Amino acid sequence: MNEAITNEYLKDAIGSFKAYKKLAEKAIEQVTDQELFVTLDEEGNSMAVVMKHMAGNMLSRWTDFLTSDGEKPDRNRDMEFVIEEGTTKEAVLAYWERGWQAVFAAVEPLQPQDFERTVSIRGEAHTIVQAINRQLTHYSYHVGQIVFLAKHFRSSQWKSLSVPRNRSAEFNAKMADQGGAADTSKRFDVQSNQGSK
Repeated sequence: MNEAITNEYLKDAIGSFKAYKKLAEKAIEQVTDQELFVTLDEEGNSMAVVMKHMAGNMLSRWTDFLTSDGEKPDRNRDMEFVIEEGTTKEAVLAYWERGWQAVFAAVEPLQPQDFERTVSIRGEAHTIVQAINRQLTHYSYHVGQIVFLAKHFRSSQWKSLSVPRNRSAEFNAKMADQGGAADTSKRFDVQSNQGSK
């Protein structure tokens, strides 16, 4: 694989992981401790469950990323969807942070030559690009769930994490004026791009 393309892909992937983490955390900041654990119905997951599942997945997939299967034998996926009595917001956030630390500890040191390797997930061979893309799409799916739930609970007090309604033209004009190269890690930093409004 071309080294320049590999480096650009890796920079973009790391930026995307950071952007999705930040997006979820901006949504989580808007909910109460109690709301973090609320489900909308019997089949739904709370934000805490989604975060626990994501962190469990991250620890499994990214620990010894290049040398062991991404589905670790000690992972108990079913328990990721159970919040044990007495679990606090602080405990959920600490586990979430551990998961993300595993992501960045595995992805940030990757070198172009690593992209010639394959890794396995549940016994299936993946190129490094396939493995990273698999997790990026998985995490973006769940971050969307977190944002949806947070917005549901905040309702009319929701602080938009994207371009607010009826502000697209203003936002587009501001972005056109700024120009320059896109910074993937700031993909969802809409509020900083539109000033204090």
